[in-house]
Amino acid sequence: MRDNITRTLSRYLRAFSDFTNGQKAVAIVGTAALLLASFLVFRWVAAPSYAPLYSSLSGEDASAVVDELDKEGVKYELTNGGTTVMVPQEQVYSARVALSGKGLPASSDEGGYSLLDNAGLSTSEFQEQTSFKRAMEGELAKTIEAINGVDTAVVHLALPEKQVFTDEQDPATASVLVKTRVGSSLTDEQVQAVVHLVASSIDGLDPKDVTVADATGKVLTLQDDTTAGAASNRLQQVNEFQDQMQGRIQSVLDTVVGPGHSTVNLTADLDFDQATTKTKKYTYNPKVVPLSQSEKTEKYNGNGTGLNSAAGGVVGPDGQMDTTTTSGGGASTYENGSKTQDNAVDTTEEERVAAPGGVKSLHVGVILDAASIGTVQPQDLRDVIAAATGINTTRGDTIDVSSMPFDHTAQKTAAKELAKADAAKANAQRMTLYRNIGIGAVIALILLLVWLRSRRRAKARVEATSYVVEQLRSDAAARAQAEEIPATQLLGELEPPAAPNPADEIRVELNALVERQPEDVAALLRGWLVEPK
Repeated sequence: MRDNITRTLSRYLRAFSDFTNGQKAVAIVGTAALLLASFLVFRWVAAPSYAPLYSSLSGEDASAVVDELDKEGVKYELTNGGTTVMVPQEQVYSARVALSGKGLPASSDEGGYSLLDNAGLSTSEFQEQTSFKRAMEGELAKTIEAINGVDTAVVHLALPEKQVFTDEQDPATASVLVKTRVGSSLTDEQVQAVVHLVASSIDGLDPKDVTVADATGKVLTLQDDTTAGAASNRLQQVNEFQDQMQGRIQSVLDTVVGPGHSTVNLTADLDFDQATTKTKKYTYNPKVVPLSQSEKTEKYNGNGTGLNSAAGGVVGPDGQMDTTTTSGGGASTYENGSKTQDNAVDTTEEERVAAPGGVKSLHVGVILDAASIGTVQPQDLRDVIAAATGINTTRGDTIDVSSMPFDHTAQKTAAKELAKADAAKANAQRMTLYRNIGIGAVIALILLLVWLRSRRRAKARVEATSYVVEQLRSDAAARAQAEEIPATQLLGELEPPAAPNPADEIRVELNALVERQPEDVAALLRGWLVEPK
């Protein structure tokens, strides 16, 4: 084995010495490139996939964990300023078990329900309540940290002791401090999610009694019943309404005059007063039978004499119904009727509450780029915008559309910088492509040269073998003739009998002999060539 390696190396060294200087340089560069690429690929494949072992560690715990990992021979990486320890993914759980057996991490209190695991019979009621509060705070902190964008969270609960003989209990309150990741902030929906998560987890906790603040000290929850909360809520609604209306108008203008050739400014005056209107109506259906009905009718006809004359006096007390009175001997008549009906009356009561946020007035200002409007008439755009936004001049809405030249210097400068950046990126990609093509061409050239060299050497080996065979044949025939030994006997000693093709077997054996002992074969050939016959 050692001799084979030595002969192979000697053969490669002799082949390399036969190269020209250019071929040697190409071979060296190509070999170095192949070795470097192989090393990078091997390093990339062999690199382990890291996963977090512990995060948010204190300095003491991080130092102790790193020392133990060094003792165990486990590879690790430190991230987030040394507070997070990363280990190969397949060793995460085994490393945690090993470190837990040694009491690490020691000072990092993850909180949560694990605080209740060590409760004993001697635990007092105060300790039990305190541990329960700490456990709830820890669990809520873990839940809030699961929200996208939240790095760490701290929850404090104020749970007053329930009074047994009183109807009114002190309300529970909570405060949450969140620290977001760099470059991110909590949206209003996420803040409301934090509020309702905490309120729903604590018995008797009203969402209004939950306060959320960020790491900068800004209060993220403002109650509507306070002055600051109402002002913030109104300002937010106004901004959302204005942004929505401006987006509608800007989309229309971008379609007509193109992006960047118009600007819109909208001011909205919203009504946040809550109005309540109460209405009461009485109606009845005439087709419905009355509940009760009474009717009275009186009728008197007389000739005005005798008894009839006496009956034609005053009807009713004190002459209050003196409708038909006669005197003398004239004819008299008296009629009287009354009708009373009690109908079922339908009562309709209506109370309407107008929600705050109605539009009092809108004021829209549009400026068009004079160089790009072309044949577009500002009056036409004014009508379109008024129809799209619901402009009502009777309530005081105003709209103004004007044109003036725009300054596009900043846009042109930005476009040039972007073009330069794109050109630089494209150039870098081309150079990378050329480099890869060059490396590939060099490698292909090296392989081609090696193949040609090996083919040339194989051809020379075949020629040398054929030459040696012929020389052996001729020398054997000459010796046989000189010593009067039949040539066939000598050839029979060299070639095994009954071989189908002796020349091929001799060529194979001589080829192996040349590979094993090239110098001895060369000396033998030189001796034969100079040997006198």
